[in-house]
Formats: sequence, structure tokens, C-alpha cells
Amino acid sequence: MRATLLKETLKELYKTKRPVNVEGAPGGGKTTIAQQVASELGVGYIEKHTPTMLVEDFGVPDMATGDKSFGYKLPDWFPAEGTDTPDEGVLCFDDRDKCPIDIQKVLANVLQARTLHGVPLKKGWHCISTGNRQQDRAGANRVLSHLRNRETVLELETHLDDWTAWAIENDVKPEVISYIRFRPDALHDFDPQRDINSSPRAWVEGVSDVIGIVPADAEYECFKGAVGEGRGAEFVGFLKIHRKLPNPDSILMNPSQANVPDDPATLYALCGTLAHKATLANFDRVITYVGRMPKEFSVLCISYATRKNDELASSGAFTKWAVDNQDVLF
Repeated sequence: MRATLLKETLKELYKTKRPVNVEGAPGGGKTTIAQQVASELGVGYIEKHTPTMLVEDFGVPDMATGDKSFGYKLPDWFPAEGTDTPDEGVLCFDDRDKCPIDIQKVLANVLQARTLHGVPLKKGWHCISTGNRQQDRAGANRVLSHLRNRETVLELETHLDDWTAWAIENDVKPEVISYIRFRPDALHDFDPQRDINSSPRAWVEGVSDVIGIVPADAEYECFKGAVGEGRGAEFVGFLKIHRKLPNPDSILMNPSQANVPDDPATLYALCGTLAHKATLANFDRVITYVGRMPKEFSVLCISYATRKNDELASSGAFTKWAVDNQDVLF
């Protein structure tokens, strides 16, 4: 299930409070989606990293009592009835695939009975678990059958357009976005037999976030260490093309006469640069220039620009461009 559909599905399942387990290859953004669901619903969010939890983290016997019987002292993170936690929220058990059997047994009761040692979970809270699949060889344990039967399992699939939209909204470097559009198979090239794999997380945290931070001579080593040797080398080559592009300001000064390259890699890089540079003041000139490119690159650049700045879609220049290109838009 692609990310946009998964997010909308989780929002609807939130109403039913049916427990959900989101599975997929490492680095796909499963936990981020759970966070976004809570944020967009405007509810509370609590995240627990289950592989590092002990059974005692879910409560211990409260022996400090003079009574003949005793109960449990619950953890402060549990959104129990009667506590000052928000009345509604998402309780995310992150990396649940890696937690031991004893923890799974506790979670089975939390998910089904919605209680912890007899204390009810607030009615407005929804449980979401995240994890990898056993075939990913990421240390996933076999899930107990009775726990699996108490939840709906949804598998996250990486989708280029969904990631692009997210990347634009979250200020991922245009060089990275342009490269991924140029090499879509590089976005999530996961093989459990390799030590290092490219993934959405690796491209953002290991590549985009370090561009301009580390010395130029160290870039390849850093990229290789994040997305693998082959992808790292190819991205360095793409980055060199990106950095040798003509000044976008010079292009926009004379968009009808400026040279239009014919190399696909250069066109992808230039589309990203111009989309990143587009404003209401210069958008008509951006459209004039990309209108001289092959149509697929023109559409790519304008789509990228309007996603980054939705005000551009209300401009007269965009309206005219959309009418001229309605055959590929509708």
C-alpha cells in the first residue's frame, strides 16, 4: 500500500480503534507515517521503542501498601483512564517485530482488551505497531499467532510520487529529489544480502542532510556509507552535473534564447534547480524556458514547482500552461 493511501486508511481505522501493524522494508517511513497521522488528526502521540523495553516497563507490583492485597504501579507513559494525558491519541509500538515473546504477550492484551494490568486504556487512543518483515533480515522475530490475530497488518510500499511530494514539503535537497526522479529504482533498492542499502531514510538523513556539511573530498565516502557504493558513486556523478549547470538567474533573464541541454541527466538536474528557484515573480519565465524542453521534463519541473509553492498554481502563467498541456495533465 502506497504511503498516501496508507495514511488515509490509518485515519479511518483510528475511528474504529482496530489495532494496526504497519510492515515494510527498513527505512520506508513507517514510523513517520504514524507520527503524521496523529499530527493531522490533531491528537496526542506516544511512541515506545519496544526492542529496548523490559516487561517491567509495562508495570511492576506495588508492594508499598499496608493492605492484604496489592496492585500494579503503571508506567507514566501509558495513557490510562484517569491520567492527565490527552483524551485522544496514537500509541505507537515502534520496531515491534524485534521485541521478545514476553513483550508480545503483554502487547496482545493491550491491543485486544485495551487494558494494562486491569487498568483501561483511554477510549480515544488507537494502537499502531510498526516493523520489518522476516524476509528483510532486519532481526524480525516471529509474531505470536494470537497477537497477529488481534490486529490488521498493512504493508507499506515505497512510491516515487508519494516520496517526492513528502520530500518537497520537508525541504529535502533539490539535488537529491532530481536524482531520484532520474533514477527511480534508487529510492528503495533494498537487498538483505547487502550490508548497505539505499532507502528513503538513507537518502534524506545520510545524503540530503550532509550535502554542504561535510568536505567535498569526503562526500563520496559519506554517500557510499549511507546508500551503498554503486548508488553513492552515481549520485556523486549526478551532483557534479548539477553543480556545473548554468546559473538559473542567467537562464531566466533570457528564457526564450538560453540554451536547453539534451542530456537526460542534465535536464533532470536543471528541472529541479528551476523548480526550486520558481516564484510568483519569475514563474512565467520558468514556464517559457521549460516549455522548450521535451514535454515530460516540462511537466516534471512545473509539477515540482507547484508542489513546493502551491501559490504558483493560482497564477495566470500556470493556467495558460495547464491549458496548453491538458493532454498530459488530464
